[in-house]
Amino acid sequence: MSDITTPNIADDSFHVIDEAQLFPTDRPEHKPRILLLYGSLRQRSFSRLMVEEAARILQRLGCETRVFNPSGLPLVDDTDADHPKVQELRDLVMWSEGMVWCSPERHGSMTGIMKTQIDWIPLAPIGGVRPTQGKTLAIMQVEGGSQSFNTVNQLRILGRWMRLITIPNQSSVAKAWDEFDDQDRMKPGPFYNRVVDVMEELAKFTLLTRTQSAYLVDRYSERIESREELSKRVNMPKAVAKD
Repeated sequence: MSDITTPNIADDSFHVIDEAQLFPTDRPEHKPRILLLYGSLRQRSFSRLMVEEAARILQRLGCETRVFNPSGLPLVDDTDADHPKVQELRDLVMWSEGMVWCSPERHGSMTGIMKTQIDWIPLAPIGGVRPTQGKTLAIMQVEGGSQSFNTVNQLRILGRWMRLITIPNQSSVAKAWDEFDDQDRMKPGPFYNRVVDVMEELAKFTLLTRTQSAYLVDRYSERIESREELSKRVNMPKAVAKD
């Protein structure tokens, strides 16, 4: 190819790769901060038990964890974003450097409770910062019957849509009711081992990317668009239906 010119590129917004930002020498010393979300309000929620087990593993791996309780979280658009539970969730997302999403599979998909939590997390910036962009994500699901991957597949799509670095590994636990003992602890076995694998991978990806996450997701298309224009576009007024 003899012609390597790119006349359609705005040179002032086009940056060559900066290896100093990809491989910074100054790295944070605090523990990786991981937020865990689950998708059921049942008294014995297996998605919650999975998340609690994952949190124990993450703590063993040197992470700081917080689990959000979705009880009392209103439906999206049923109230304003200043609702205390919405603010609690958003504050935790802003605090986090990585997340774990675990949902039961209900009617072949994630639960409404799981989707509601994700829907309350805005794509638009909060204080100039997108809450999820560049952070890591691990996805898991539990089933009451045979193994399925419908929910993790949906969660993976949502993770990409939320601009999260969704790790390759994932966990799907079949017949979850048979994988926990009378003390609500996960039994040893292949399903438990996979959860350990996923949390180990999440911790590694978080450590690898948290310092340079902003640089990793820095986009040419957004550099040629001002922050004010971007905010206006992603916060376009909703269409009002006419009678």
